[in-house]
Amino acid sequence: MRWKKQLLTLTPYQPGKSIESVKKQYNLERIVKLASNENPFGCSNKVLSALKNNQPDFAIYPDGYMTTLRESVASFLNVSQDELIFGNGSDNIIQIISRSLLHPGANTVMATPSFSQYKHNAVIEGAEIREIPLLNGEHDLEQMYAAIDGNTNVVWVCSPNNPTGTYVSKNKLIAFLDQVPSHVLVVLDEAYYEYVVADDYYNSIELTRNYPNLIVLRTFSKIYGLASLRVGYGIANRSIIQALEPAREPFNVNSFGQVAAQAALLDQEFVEDCKEKNRQGLTKFYDFCKKHELDYYPSQTNFVLIDINADANQGFQFLLEKGYIVRSGKALGFPSSLRITVGSSEQNEGVLKALGEFLTQQNTAKLSGK
Repeated sequence: MRWKKQLLTLTPYQPGKSIESVKKQYNLERIVKLASNENPFGCSNKVLSALKNNQPDFAIYPDGYMTTLRESVASFLNVSQDELIFGNGSDNIIQIISRSLLHPGANTVMATPSFSQYKHNAVIEGAEIREIPLLNGEHDLEQMYAAIDGNTNVVWVCSPNNPTGTYVSKNKLIAFLDQVPSHVLVVLDEAYYEYVVADDYYNSIELTRNYPNLIVLRTFSKIYGLASLRVGYGIANRSIIQALEPAREPFNVNSFGQVAAQAALLDQEFVEDCKEKNRQGLTKFYDFCKKHELDYYPSQTNFVLIDINADANQGFQFLLEKGYIVRSGKALGFPSSLRITVGSSEQNEGVLKALGEFLTQQNTAKLSGK
């Protein structure tokens, strides 16, 4: 078969190990998954109630226009309904944007390391990829701007960034947007937006009013705790949405996801509680790093990237056998780091205790010359 040649260079997205597979492999009764940045506190009780009382008919296609969800999100954000696009997770919108704007002869600019799906989709579409290394863990916007030319169609800005947890400040972002040519779509990926506490963060919805070449992506997978239902959305000038819509497959957000997301928006108290617990958890990780003299990036997300001064895969394996699934930084561009999701207080204490044991083991091995 005559496959696209670029597909032959790619591997499928590699999700973290499943809880059941780890239990079986290592004969463990309890597993804590801290690898995929899911909400350890689940979702709002309002979501559970809505799903119980609004069971969709399995034989009927979902509302392809996402009417009630669209109304709810538009009202919540104070935007027009035609300034929204919905996806099967924000990953789906990344795919839609790539399908719409990237092709052989076009190029796209992104930071590296950053979210892998920007590059993955660009490769599939045959576009030239211009990767700009992070500067101290942050987007180097000056160099990203310098990489833009007449053939650039999309620039990806992940803020807060995955896997570093860093963000772009308001002043830096505005200075960048002021320079980007109008023919270039700037994608501002805010999957972790609800976790941000930085004082100099920007109002991205407001920015879409001032920059007609900007689209903002958000998701219900993270703080809202709906990762398995796959609901994401984009906010942009209506002309951008109108251009993207033909590339969106019909019925791409399932009925359960639409019901759950609408209910999730109604419980901002749950969101604020998760945000506060997350900050408390991050403090525990920071204290641990300071105690053990480990470098880390201060995070505006629900995960932290820690340099363990050892092979990341060894640290990953050690924690795995202790019942904690984290993410090795080796595949993320940080070969001596672990990316660990902030869990509940109990989960954080457990994984940090296990990580402490690993560090002790490493230090002992170094002293013995092994």
